[in-house]
Amino acid sequence: MVKEITASQLDTDQFIAEKVREIKDAVGGGTAINALSGGVDSSVVTMLGHKALDKQLKTIFIENGLMRAGEPQRVVDLFRKLGVTVEIVDARKEFFSALAGITDPEEKREAITQTFYKNVFGKIVKQSGAKHLLQGTILTDVDETIAGIKRQHNVFEQLGIDPQETFGYKIIEPLIQLRKDGVRKVGKALGLPAELFDRIPFPGPALSARVIGQATPERIELVRKATAIVEKSLKDTKAFQYMAILHDDRVTGMRDGKRDFGQQIELRCWDSVDARTATPTELPFNTLTKVADEIITNVPGIVSVTYNIAAKPPSTIEAV
Repeated sequence: MVKEITASQLDTDQFIAEKVREIKDAVGGGTAINALSGGVDSSVVTMLGHKALDKQLKTIFIENGLMRAGEPQRVVDLFRKLGVTVEIVDARKEFFSALAGITDPEEKREAITQTFYKNVFGKIVKQSGAKHLLQGTILTDVDETIAGIKRQHNVFEQLGIDPQETFGYKIIEPLIQLRKDGVRKVGKALGLPAELFDRIPFPGPALSARVIGQATPERIELVRKATAIVEKSLKDTKAFQYMAILHDDRVTGMRDGKRDFGQQIELRCWDSVDARTATPTELPFNTLTKVADEIITNVPGIVSVTYNIAAKPPSTIEAV
């Protein structure tokens, strides 16, 4: 049972000192490795790991083809300014091959988990000689996995999976007692810029969690374009999270006076503190219509845009 440290209880200086010591003790004189996605959790754990290990920590950005537009280079540039070298590894072929033909949400998550930990990252770990993987698992990931709501790609011990036996390395999870609001506080205390520690959450399965049905390169590209529009349009709302979801069903629309049997984007925008519960943000109607118009104009084949108004629970923040 993981003992929670709430954001109100959190002493960031004490927490950082304890975790730095724990990471140093675990790794000793060896090498550790971590995968940086540019999200809040992975960014915070990267800085925590480098504070503890410096050159003993190797940081990798896995280009899986599922990230937001321009994300790999943006993340590398941001961390270079912080004194952290990040290596980009192109694994788009491996991930899209693993996702081919899969429509079930849990099967997609499992395909990404196995591809990441065993095939792509497992090979990188073996080549590096690292015996430890530093990972940004947080308490909400554990809760949702144990409850059977959705299997988070980074949860193992609570499911009875031994990462060393399964993948060949030990996993260190320094943020596992925290929820998102606590992680943000630690990120700020570590000196991360606000654009990293205060960034909206982004799912581990990346844009594949924003595509209902098959996550093909073509469908990922559609939701990537819609995501760029949504994030640009809603960044000043102060909402906890916002996103575009590509639906699987075809819907009837009209374009240039003719029938257009196209696709549908669902907008989601949430008010929340720690992601355990969330309510849809009451966005002005003209904001919604502007976002919808821009998506329909700029994302090929989209003829319908909807807005989710169901709270979590019974909804969840991500659709898949």
